[in-house]
Amino acid sequence: MLPYKTLIPLDRQSATLLSTQIANTLIRLIRQGILAANTKLPGSRAMAGLLDIHRKTVIAAFDELTAQGWLVQRPAQGTFVSSELPEVAPRQLREQPAPAGLAVKTGYAFRIREQLALPVLKNTDKLMFDDGFPDVRLAPTEQLARNYRSVLRRSFQQRLLGYADTNGDLFFRQQLARYLHDSRGIPAAPEHIFTTRGSVMAIYLLARILLQPDDVVVVGKPNYRSANLIFAERGARLIQLPVDAHGLDVDALEEQCRQQPVRMVFVTPHHHHPTTVTLSAERRIRLLQLAEHYGFVVLEDDYDYDFHYAGSPILPLASADAAGMVVYIGSFTKSIAPAFRVGYVVAPPNLIEALGYYRRIIDRQGDTVLEQAIAEMLAGDDIQRHLKKARKIYHQRRDTFCELLRERLGDAVSFTVPDGGLAVWTRFDDSIDLSTLAAGCLKQGLIIGNGRFYQPDEPVVHHTRLGFASSTPEEMERGTRIIQKVLATLVP
Repeated sequence: MLPYKTLIPLDRQSATLLSTQIANTLIRLIRQGILAANTKLPGSRAMAGLLDIHRKTVIAAFDELTAQGWLVQRPAQGTFVSSELPEVAPRQLREQPAPAGLAVKTGYAFRIREQLALPVLKNTDKLMFDDGFPDVRLAPTEQLARNYRSVLRRSFQQRLLGYADTNGDLFFRQQLARYLHDSRGIPAAPEHIFTTRGSVMAIYLLARILLQPDDVVVVGKPNYRSANLIFAERGARLIQLPVDAHGLDVDALEEQCRQQPVRMVFVTPHHHHPTTVTLSAERRIRLLQLAEHYGFVVLEDDYDYDFHYAGSPILPLASADAAGMVVYIGSFTKSIAPAFRVGYVVAPPNLIEALGYYRRIIDRQGDTVLEQAIAEMLAGDDIQRHLKKARKIYHQRRDTFCELLRERLGDAVSFTVPDGGLAVWTRFDDSIDLSTLAAGCLKQGLIIGNGRFYQPDEPVVHHTRLGFASSTPEEMERGTRIIQKVLATLVP
C-alpha cells in the first residue's frame, strides 16, 4: 500500500479545512500519475487511522472528489480513482512528498519581452530620492473618503455600481472639463474627455489606435522610458532628438519631417521628463505649426502641470490647438496620490469614441465610484485647495533640497534649479560611478537611481533624477548626508 501518511501531509495550523487539504493533495497525486486510474483507495476508516484524523473528514474529502469526477464509489467494493481521467505516466515515488501548490514554472514556452523586464519604482519605508513622487502624507484622503462613502450610501447612485459609460462617468467629465478650462485654458467639453487608469494606460491605448508597425515616433533624448517602451512594443520606429535648455529641438524635428513621414511626436513640454526643462513658447508655436503642416500627432503628456514655482506656467499645447493635432493626457496620480488611478485623455470626439471601442476589450470601464468622488472634490474646489497647499510645500522642499545638494555635495554635482515639478535632474562628476554610488547608498538605507532607467543605451551615465517632493526636510537632511558619506569613499 502507498505511504499515504507521507504523501498527504496535513497542516493543522492552516486556515484551509483538513478535508480540502486531503482533496487537493489527492488531485495532485492523480495528476502526477502516482494514483493511477482504477486505483483503490483505503476505506474512510482506514485512511482516517493513517492520517490520524476523524473519519468524517475523510468522507467529506471523498464525497467532494466524487462530485468533481476524480473518484468513483462502488457499493460493497470501495472508493477508486476514476477510469474516465486521462492516463498520466506514473512518476517514481520520492522519499519526501511532492511539493504542494502550483508549479513554479510554466510547462510551455513563451516569448519574453526583455525590454519590459524592468524594476518597478515604488514607495518604500526606506529613505528615497525617487523619480518624482508626490508625498502621499499630504493627500486629501479624509475628504476623498467622505465623498466615497457618501457616493456609496446614496440610493439614487446605484447606477454607479453597475456597468457605465466606457468613456468615463459623465459628472466627472463635466467637472474635469471645467477644471481644465479654468486651470489650463483648455476649452474642452465632456465629449472631448476619456478617463483612464493613469497616464500610462492612456499612452498605451493611444499607441494601439494611432500607430501601426514601422510608424515613426519622435521623442526627446532622453525621454520618459515607459512611453518609449510602449511605442517600441507597438512596433514603431523611435527617432530620438536632442533636448536642450529650451526643450525639444524643433529645428531637428523639422529636418526629420523633410526626410521621412513622421506619425507622432511625444512631448512632456511643461517639465520634460526626465530633465525637467520647459519647452519654450517659441518652440511650442513652431511645433504646432509643424504638426499642422506635416500632419503628425502631438501627444502631450502633462504629468505635473499643477506644480510650477516660478511665476505663471506656460499653457499646454492643447490650449492653442485649433487644428485637432494635439492629444492631451494627464492624471491625478501626482495631484492626489499614485494609488488613485484616475487619468484622462483630451482629444476630438471621434478619437474619444475610438478609445471607448478599444477600451471595451481590455478594461470595459473606469472606477465610476472613485471618479464620482473626485468629481465632487473638483466641484467643491477641494482639489484646487489641496493643490495650492501642496504647491507651497513642494516649493519650499525644492529650495531646501537644492540648498542641501550645494552645501553637502559641492562640486560633486551640478544642476539647474527646476522651475517646477517634483525632482531635480542632477549631474554627478565624471569621476563618480553612479552605479557604485547608488549601491553604496542602498547599504546605508537610501535609495537613489543609478541613471540607467533614463539613459539605458548610453555607455557612461552621469545624470539621474533625485525626487524631493516625497521627503520632509528632515528626511532630506539624512539622505544627503548618506550621499555625502558614500561619496567620500569614492572620490579621492
